Amino acid sequence: MSSTLPSLNALRAFDEAARTQSVSRAAEQLHVTHGAVSRQLRQLEEQLGVVLFRREGRGLVLTAEGEQLRATTSQVFDQLLQVCSDLKRQAVDAPLVLGCSGSFLARWFIPRLDRMQQQYPDLNIHLTASEDAQWPLKTGVDAALRFAEPPWPAGADVIDLAPELIGPVIKPGLVELDRTTTPERLLELPLLHTESRAQAWPLWFRAVGLDTRRIRRDKSFEHLNYMLEAALVGLGVAIAPAYLVEEDLRTGRLVAPWGFIETPARLGLWLPGGSRSSSVSQLIDWLQSELNRAWPAVSE
Repeated sequence: MSSTLPSLNALRAFDEAARTQSVSRAAEQLHVTHGAVSRQLRQLEEQLGVVLFRREGRGLVLTAEGEQLRATTSQVFDQLLQVCSDLKRQAVDAPLVLGCSGSFLARWFIPRLDRMQQQYPDLNIHLTASEDAQWPLKTGVDAALRFAEPPWPAGADVIDLAPELIGPVIKPGLVELDRTTTPERLLELPLLHTESRAQAWPLWFRAVGLDTRRIRRDKSFEHLNYMLEAALVGLGVAIAPAYLVEEDLRTGRLVAPWGFIETPARLGLWLPGGSRSSSVSQLIDWLQSELNRAWPAVSE
């Protein structure tokens, strides 16, 4: 007896004939001829060296050997059917789960969702707040948007989208400020901090030539969103990523008299290894397009 596994077509013909107890009905279900099923059954019996069916009247009855094989084929084909069904569902219906920080989600992504859906109506994305900076991606997230400094971890597939830009923002009218006001004016104002971006103020101070020892810790907030809300109500000057305050600057709720500096970090789309789906390709195109159309006051 050959140790080679019988053909999938032969096993499928056997399984269907065993289920329907008829060669004719099996052929109908498999969309092949009666003769094709008969040949597959005969070849299967010859390869295995056993009799799988005996005829009773106009139908088929499994032998003991046939019952043994049927117990396995039934289970295997049911599992294959389920797996294939799940894969089709994932490919067609399941959303692409995208993780990003809560602040980026609320202040950058959600305000643009309508534009994304208009441009890519078939792009189905589920957004989730994720502060996880570990690699590989955590379970349940297909991709992640995050700011991080290169080099990327080994095995990471990262689409480099844009530089990180940070700068001081303040509620207009809180004090007399314009673009001619020197950065030293900040030393007289309350500085707002966030625990999640502890190095933001030192980075900016060094970039504009200010002594970092003169940074005061007037008010500190656990999350960046809280710090920005404090700036919006006039509690002081916040240090913020440009993309997160773009809409506030556009509408005049905040101003950035000293502009923004580029940090060593990059905004990237982090992906698991392997081929990219059409959804991921569309998402990359849209992200690049949106980031390239940043308001001039942000991209300066």
